[in-house]
Amino acid sequence: MSEHYPRIRIEARNGTIIVREGLSLTFYMRPPHQAIVQDVMRALEAYLRAVGPKALGLYADEEGEWCELNEQGWSLIRRKLQEEGCPIIMLEAPEVTGSHAFLYFGKSLEFLSRMNEPDAMCEATFWLSTEFLEEHGPARVRALAIELASLLPLCSGSCGLSFLGGLDLVGVDRELARYWMRYPGIDISDESGYSWDVGTRLRGPHWINFLGQPVLGELGGAEGLRAKLHSPGTTVQELSGDKVVITLGEWPEAGDMERGEVLPSYRELARVLEPWLYQSKVRMLSRPEEETRRWERRFLD
Repeated sequence: MSEHYPRIRIEARNGTIIVREGLSLTFYMRPPHQAIVQDVMRALEAYLRAVGPKALGLYADEEGEWCELNEQGWSLIRRKLQEEGCPIIMLEAPEVTGSHAFLYFGKSLEFLSRMNEPDAMCEATFWLSTEFLEEHGPARVRALAIELASLLPLCSGSCGLSFLGGLDLVGVDRELARYWMRYPGIDISDESGYSWDVGTRLRGPHWINFLGQPVLGELGGAEGLRAKLHSPGTTVQELSGDKVVITLGEWPEAGDMERGEVLPSYRELARVLEPWLYQSKVRMLSRPEEETRRWERRFLD
């Protein structure tokens, strides 16, 4: 339930929140950017209808500097999406606080062929604050996640609690290392994305999990999943476009290993998905590799 969230906030010296827990909605897509650009733009419009047109107020320019997302800025973003083969789009709240954001990493077919990256995917991520969840309720967040998933030709996707914000800033990794093993339901949301090597594997489990092909077929479809998942509150719903959504309870949960809150429904799903789970090629939070592997297997061991 929402009142059990640990309220983790990491602040800069001036008091600005640079990392916080929130919700990350992430989708991985196999088709090249040129084939899905209109889908991505429709999904961004749906997200803005939900959070409000002023929820995003900054964009990162070519040098990585944050600029005001005014009419001129929006024109630039639309032009990049429509004209570039491999656009990188980073939009955030009016103040960089890790509350709302849109991150997109497009890949062109020509670039992927040249770079020999067979597991690279296009990736679209939408951030929501926990305040949005509490104000509108979990049913509204789930409906938004399903709306976005319905607009995108995804191989996989998820919606769940995550650490959001400047995870690459100096000192943040040390701060987060105090929490990541304790709260298994809070994901590590990387602003540079996992799109280069995730392929059709799954970064799960999360509160809401979207499965497309080929993994869905290998699991026996929706009926195969229902036969394997029995935890109270877990639901499997078929979506159009040969996708399913698996929801683990009414609310997203952080869990707490120190209090014995090990999230049984998440562990059950992890066991079902284990052969298809993603393993990162980099050390997370600059921690030793064995800690990264232990965190990735936190619902299995």
